[in-house]
Amino acid sequence: MKQIYTFGGQPTQRNLTLPDIRAAKAAGRKLSQANALEVAEAAAVAASGVDMMSVTSLRYDEARAVAPHLYTIATIGAPHLVTADDVLREAYRVATAGADAIYTIRSLHIVEMLAREGLSVQGHVGLVPRKSIVTGGLRAMGKTADEALAILQDIRRLEEAGAVAVEVECVATEAMTEIARLTPLITHTIGSGSGGDVVFLFAADITGDTPSPARHARAFGDVRSIRHAMAAERERALTAYATAVRAGLFPDDAVNVAMAPGEHDRFRAALDRLRPVHQ
Repeated sequence: MKQIYTFGGQPTQRNLTLPDIRAAKAAGRKLSQANALEVAEAAAVAASGVDMMSVTSLRYDEARAVAPHLYTIATIGAPHLVTADDVLREAYRVATAGADAIYTIRSLHIVEMLAREGLSVQGHVGLVPRKSIVTGGLRAMGKTADEALAILQDIRRLEEAGAVAVEVECVATEAMTEIARLTPLITHTIGSGSGGDVVFLFAADITGDTPSPARHARAFGDVRSIRHAMAAERERALTAYATAVRAGLFPDDAVNVAMAPGEHDRFRAALDRLRPVHQ
């Protein structure tokens, strides 16, 4: 663990710093990243040995509470953050609270603005799902030399804007490998093979908690089946409880508390003296 101060000036520890990640890139040592959509996933990521986590800025605080020392990227993609000031304000909020980097799919102007404020910024190239209407739908990118060169140019623009990292989504493996060698940016790859610096998947996909995972995902667990089994068992137990209550079978002597020997008779006698009803 490294001793650090957060952007908000609070002393804490981190499993990784940016120089550590750059050193891993230089050494060819792959790092792992998982995106957590809920606090339970964030806690599991922190406990698992995964190197870093990404989480929406809207849930950053609860994720950080269960992963206090894990290198964490706050993704700022909320539709209500319309203006540059909106984005800057949200970036400052999560950075002050301890976010280690800020991810955005917004314009180069936004990337440059955040970088000028001293924030570690991560952009996004290749398939950007929210922009897929202008790139021909959800499809693999960089399968031709021209398209791979265009992706490299997008990364060059992010470099010039001051980014420190880039998510590269669904790009042909060969293109990703070559591009990672040519950029100083930390490349976070999802669906782009193992040629990048950080291999990235969603925790829900990794744990098998997604009904229709993407082609590039792999489930290393079966949380969805377990979740369904838990839901069925919960319903079965509640049904059995309601049935037992209606049948007068619960509560029973196994859980009831009895008065001490002779005390029930004394209690009834006392009640008779107050109001004679037991004759």
